[in-house]
Parts: sequence; C-alpha cells; structure tokens
Amino acid sequence: MGELSIRDLVEEGTLDFTLGDLDAAKEKLGKATDQDPDCFDAWLALAEVYLSERSLEKALESAEKAHALNNDELHINTTLSRIWVEFGDKEKAEHFAAQVRMISWKEELKNDPAEN
Repeated sequence: MGELSIRDLVEEGTLDFTLGDLDAAKEKLGKATDQDPDCFDAWLALAEVYLSERSLEKALESAEKAHALNNDELHINTTLSRIWVEFGDKEKAEHFAAQVRMISWKEELKNDPAEN
C-alpha cells in the first residue's frame, strides 16, 4: 500500500478516534501535520483526540495551531472553550464560547430568508 494523502490521513485518523483507537489516530494525524503544518482539519482533530484523553497541554497546543490557521471557524472555537473549561479558566472559556455565538449569528444572518 502506498503513502496516504493528507486528506486520507485525516479521515482515517478521525475514524480511528471515533472507534476508540487513540494511538492510531494520533499517529495518522501527526503524520498529516508533519506533511502539512497548515492542515487545519488535522490540528482540530488532534486537539479533540488529546482533549478526549485529557492531555490538556497537547490539546491546547494543537487547538491553538488550528485557531491560528482559521480563527473564524465554529468548531475550533468550541474546542478551545471546552479546553479552557477543563483547565478551569472560566474567562477564557467564556471568551471562546462568545466567539462561537458570534460566528453562529454571522452564519444565520448570511442565510436569513427574510433577505431573499
């Protein structure tokens, strides 16, 4: 079997995570970020894997890398809020939760049927 594409690594790593194989997920997602340090989806998935095993420092590091690539994305802001909840930092958790609400509102306004 040949080398997997970055997209395949992310998809298979995400599948491994959902099936509970965290080591395989981290390996594949790590390969994806090694091959493409700007792969938002890999950093986001890696943050979720680390958060699920309560490796909070690694989760935060991965989430911050994803956030730097796309700070206006709903899921990464949700993940960062959840990470800060786990750290017990209410102020930072609320900041990212507010970002999620603002992003959601922007999306609702874009899709407002009253404007059509």
